[in-house]
Amino acid sequence: MELGTDRVFCYILACENTREAVIIDPGGDEDKLLAVIEELDLKPLYIINTHCHPDHTCGNEIIRDATGASIVRHEADELLLQDPTAQEYFSRQGFSPSPPADEIVKDGDQLKFGKHTLTIIHTPGHSPGSLCIHVDNNLFTGDSLFVGAAGRVDVPGGDFTTLIASLADKIAVLPDTTIIWPGHDYGDSKTSTVGREKKENPYLGGTW
Repeated sequence: MELGTDRVFCYILACENTREAVIIDPGGDEDKLLAVIEELDLKPLYIINTHCHPDHTCGNEIIRDATGASIVRHEADELLLQDPTAQEYFSRQGFSPSPPADEIVKDGDQLKFGKHTLTIIHTPGHSPGSLCIHVDNNLFTGDSLFVGAAGRVDVPGGDFTTLIASLADKIAVLPDTTIIWPGHDYGDSKTSTVGREKKENPYLGGTW
């Protein structure tokens, strides 16, 4: 779902058998998101933020209060949110701030919903705690990797060298058939594959 003023891609992952679900980056339009959850009779267990930027987290509190799901973030971004400079920068963007995370994750951690298990892949660079979510040959990349592009680094905690290393060491090594689901529609399509991005995306292709 494309939500909010920044048109963030919010994803709902669900087990067809148990209806347990995971919500990735609720970026606004909470009524629309909750309507889908109700229509599909889903039971959200986790709200996972691919990073702490408020356009991706502004729906956290409303969705958590409505569903009881736990807010999940990487430990490095939880620390960034406590930095006064970052707090001031994010507050100027006009989004509702997120409550603290209910659960902190790190690289390699796994979360289960129904018959599925997802794996957290730490991909710092866009922010210190940026992460990707890998499940069943799908990779939800947030703002670390877009179709044909990569996340900006001129924000608190951003670092270009770190981002390029994350893309090379954590994403390019995945099977070429892995489906990429980014955090925004900034490319020529809404999804891609690791194989295509290795060929066409200069940030993943090793040309740096």
